[in-house]
Formats: sequence, C-alpha cells, structure tokens
Amino acid sequence: MVKGISRRVVVVESPDPRLFEQAIFIVRNDVFQQEGVTADQLIREACRVARSYTAGAARRDWRSLPSLCWAALGAGVIGLLWLVWALVLG
Repeated sequence: MVKGISRRVVVVESPDPRLFEQAIFIVRNDVFQQEGVTADQLIREACRVARSYTAGAARRDWRSLPSLCWAALGAGVIGLLWLVWALVLG
C-alpha cells in the first residue's frame, strides 16, 4: 500500500553487513516538536539500535539450537551413559 504522505526517515548503514545492508527508521512526525530532541540525537539513537541488533544476533550461540539438536544431544548423552554402565557392570 502506498500513501501520499511524506515521511522523514533515517537510513543507517549496517555495522555488520552479513546480517543486513541498511536499517530504515521511520521518524514520527512530532519528534522534533518535543523539547530537546535534535537531529543528531535521533541519528545516534538509530545507530545505537542498529548496533545493538547486530550485537544481539552475534550473541546467539548454543541457546539458539533447534529442538531436534537438543533431542539428539540428549539421546547421545543417555547412550553414552548406558555404554559406560554396560562396560563397568557387564
């Protein structure tokens, strides 16, 4: 859907181009009417949000494994425990 309303946007280049090329923030119409908000503050906030997004994506490690991997890992641990038990008592 295309609207005929002009909007202000802030386009931030990605700090990590492996994840995305650009982040586009649509600025509220009344943001500059608020006391103390400058264009520089708005750009710094947009850059901070883009950096925090890429940092959050980089932090996803072993906790983001799919459930099937966790099930396979659990089955492997149980199998290993069974094998040790069988060799020790067998």
